[in-house]
Amino acid sequence: MTASRTHTVIGSPIGELTLVNTDGVLSGLYMPDHHPAPDRDGFGPQSTAGFEVATAQLREYFDGTRTTFTIPLAPAGTEFQHTVWAALRAIEFGTTSTYGEVAAAIGRPTAVRAVAAANARNPLSIVVPCHRVIGSSGKLTGYAGGVERKLFLLEQEKRIAHAPTPA
Repeated sequence: MTASRTHTVIGSPIGELTLVNTDGVLSGLYMPDHHPAPDRDGFGPQSTAGFEVATAQLREYFDGTRTTFTIPLAPAGTEFQHTVWAALRAIEFGTTSTYGEVAAAIGRPTAVRAVAAANARNPLSIVVPCHRVIGSSGKLTGYAGGVERKLFLLEQEKRIAHAPTPA
């Protein structure tokens, strides 16, 4: 049986985001000039139906009122990629980890390059926060949506995470 896919496009502070649902579950979130480029022919017809919760949570994230996502996800990938993506979701909002730290967290401390490759293939940018992974020197490394967007996301998260709480 063939999976049913639909997509929608929403605005954000980092440009238009394309969200893809597979059988009603979020399976992709792509930015303009996403690299590697997804096969847009496989996104299915455009529709806003079924994206209400994902859209609301993304707006809350960009507004600074959401630090975690609770929507069901269905990213396509290998078992190893799913393990890495689960580790990415464990990186706290407003913090970063290195590829080596992620490799150690999944029990594969020598798999730094494989972790980097899985990170690069994450189909759910922002929601699965691959932007929180940096090089061992602390340098920002590649990002599917471009390093400028990665910097924006990290700076926004840091600002929100370290903002004084109202009394």
